[in-house]
Amino acid sequence: MGFAASMTSPPPPLQLSSSSSSSSSWSNSALFSATPVSFSPPTGKNAQYRKRLVVLSKRVSPLEEGMRIRRERELQKTVKFRKRPPLKRGRVSPRLPVPNDIPKPPYLGSNELPDISSEHQIHDSEGIVKMRAACELAARVLDNAGKLVRPSVTTNEIDKAVHQMIIDAGAYPSPLGYGGFPKSVCTSVNECMCHGIPDSRQLQDGDIINIDVTVYLNGYHGDTSKTFLCGNVNDALMRLVKVTEECLERGIALCKDGASFKKIGKRISEHAEKYGYGVVERFVGHGVGTVFHSEPLILHNRNDRPGVMVEGETFTIEPILTIGSTECITWPDNWTTLTADGSPAAQFEHTILITRTGAEILTKC
Repeated sequence: MGFAASMTSPPPPLQLSSSSSSSSSWSNSALFSATPVSFSPPTGKNAQYRKRLVVLSKRVSPLEEGMRIRRERELQKTVKFRKRPPLKRGRVSPRLPVPNDIPKPPYLGSNELPDISSEHQIHDSEGIVKMRAACELAARVLDNAGKLVRPSVTTNEIDKAVHQMIIDAGAYPSPLGYGGFPKSVCTSVNECMCHGIPDSRQLQDGDIINIDVTVYLNGYHGDTSKTFLCGNVNDALMRLVKVTEECLERGIALCKDGASFKKIGKRISEHAEKYGYGVVERFVGHGVGTVFHSEPLILHNRNDRPGVMVEGETFTIEPILTIGSTECITWPDNWTTLTADGSPAAQFEHTILITRTGAEILTKC
């Protein structure tokens, strides 16, 4: 999102996937378990088999990509990764006030999580202008929040700064009060997939942190997030962060009027699997505009979900990649969601506008 929408009920049948009670994962490499095979050049008696071996080579060539993925995974396992101490909940301070003259979104006043609207949000020219303004503000706030990331800073301090920047611009921080969420931004550190609640924990040298900003300006939501590096981050984490951003870019690159939504998940999965990363299926992108969360739901994994993009439509793409398991656990606060095995996760998010020939990234700073 601000909040990545959660698949609380199973989506339509997904291509080549398996499911569990919390999430599911699948990768091409699971299909390939053979070890590399080599042939010596045919000589003497073996020369008669030259043509046969060539034919055999052609028959197995579709496996080459899968075996390459397997080798990439094995190579990655050789990278030394120092597991950090498990994330622990800090003290959560009281929610910050918002001036009375700032317009509020309609979901305030209830701690119930709003339903995801079934309506796709397609805008006229006036709506597009307002979406651009909201998204530009969100991007600017996120960029400034990222400059605060350094060892010893608390996520609560980041929340306070984000809150002030948003209300100073005459906007409302969309997460605040959404389904009872107590803060103005999501801060997800290390193994936290998403929806981390800012608290008193200080960032540590070598951490990674996703900051997820959504603003409500003139009746429209702008939604974006980015994973930042804190201090001296090791190579394994830097690569995870880099590839996650690349996955988002590749997903956006194929978006345009008439394109199938399912292509996004296919493209993201293909790129993630090259590096041996898992793509989290439980949390998805979503339509955004006058309503915080609506259809279409954007799956980041391979899927057969129907539907095509329409010119003037706005939605988010926000893949979460993990080094290990894509299964997740949620803390008793009902928001903070971590990888089940404690492995690191990274996420990037943009709000985009579908055009006739492509997609405009509205939250690009």
